[in-house]
Amino acid sequence: MKAEGVFIDSVGVFLPDWVSAEQGVADGLYDEEVYKASGLTGTHVAEDLPALDMAVTAARTALERAGLDPGDIESHIHSGVYHQGPDGSYPPAYILRELGVGNVPSLHIRQGCNGMLAALEIAVGQITGAAEVETALLTTAQNFSTPLIDRWRGFGDSYILADGAAAAVVGAGSGFAELRAINSGTLPELEKWHRGDESLLPPRDGTRAEVAVAERAALFNEREMPLAETVERIGEFDLSIIHRTLVDADLNASDLARVIPINQDGRMIEFSVLAPLGLPMSRSSWDFGRSVGHVGAADLVISLDHLIRAGELAPGDHVLLLSQGPGWISSSAILTITDRPTW
Repeated sequence: MKAEGVFIDSVGVFLPDWVSAEQGVADGLYDEEVYKASGLTGTHVAEDLPALDMAVTAARTALERAGLDPGDIESHIHSGVYHQGPDGSYPPAYILRELGVGNVPSLHIRQGCNGMLAALEIAVGQITGAAEVETALLTTAQNFSTPLIDRWRGFGDSYILADGAAAAVVGAGSGFAELRAINSGTLPELEKWHRGDESLLPPRDGTRAEVAVAERAALFNEREMPLAETVERIGEFDLSIIHRTLVDADLNASDLARVIPINQDGRMIEFSVLAPLGLPMSRSSWDFGRSVGHVGAADLVISLDHLIRAGELAPGDHVLLLSQGPGWISSSAILTITDRPTW
């Protein structure tokens, strides 16, 4: 989908205390062989700080950087990977109340680590369509500090889960980056890869089981589809989304100054994304992202914020953002940097 007149005005990030992967190994939480092979160097742990409070902090930063008051927000879209509050509550309303935003439309989307680009795609429709939204606030946050999730091993060897939050102000006026194109898709034959054989019914025994995504995936690969075939299908599917976005943006892969993927094992990024695009790893954000951990849907904004503040992006640079989620869902977007923000 080609986008016109949609800008990223500002972003905000919140990351709690950092814990090194080396410390995780020393504490018996992380496997030393995986640590040495993956290149991942640390994560962020929030402990008792709720995801929604981190989202509020990130949103305040984004609003301050944009020079906006809460009353300027016309739409809010929030995404979360894990627990965002008690069942039956509405997380976006908490964020809006804390920010002092009044009566505006809000959405809570659950696309896992793909949530921020999904929110951006919705915002494009709101800004360019009948709603005629001028300014939208996108937020995402996660706190994986629970006995029900093993942040070091529970999602496989390619990730260390991290806590944190990110926000973006998207609008129709101007900003430091213009959205050129965005696309998404779903590969439903891999839906069971993240669900395993678990029931679709609510828990019946009054307790919640540990979230063991790696075990579900292993079961799927054992019974339904070999891992090699799964990886091949994912790679082809993700690249098809990327190529569609490049075409819509009237760009070639060689035009990209940077590629920002989710934070994972660098070998996965190189094998599935950079090498097929004919780009070196130096064009990715991995060298920074490997120290952050996988903050769900916040990864892309966290890395974009870092590259802008570090002066590693300049006006005219084209940036590819890509993320995935269970289902299998995949999204990609291309931004063109238009200005160096004062922040």
